[in-house]
Amino acid sequence: MRRVSRCSKRTAVFEGQYENLEPIIEFVTQAAREAGLDNSAVQAVQLAVDEACANIIEHAYANSGIGDIECTCCIEADRLTITLVDHGVPFDLDSVPRPCLAGKLEERPERGLGVYIMCQLMDEVRHEFSPQGGNILTLVKRRGTQP
Repeated sequence: MRRVSRCSKRTAVFEGQYENLEPIIEFVTQAAREAGLDNSAVQAVQLAVDEACANIIEHAYANSGIGDIECTCCIEADRLTITLVDHGVPFDLDSVPRPCLAGKLEERPERGLGVYIMCQLMDEVRHEFSPQGGNILTLVKRRGTQP
């Protein structure tokens, strides 16, 4: 018999604008604390979601301010799963090159670390694109894991 996990789920929709990053982070922070994540894990979730939403605003919506970010937090017994949905330009997570971390800091590009940071902070990062659903980014943080 397969065990079905229970999920306490909540969803909020935010306009895809930089001034909404703070309310989005407050929304996921509340879920992270309710999921029983420690302070380090909560901070990892905050940074990963901030980076993901900034990328949605900049790349999916081209800084137009037109378009929503749907944020769903699912609290399970051992994890928090955050799903971010946008209806902007399609994105391919696998096409993002790994950043070069060698060399002097001042010689490295200023940008291009966002996906790498998300993957380092979270236990799982998945992306899919659906013409009906847009970009769907799933971030998972398990209780008791360190970034």
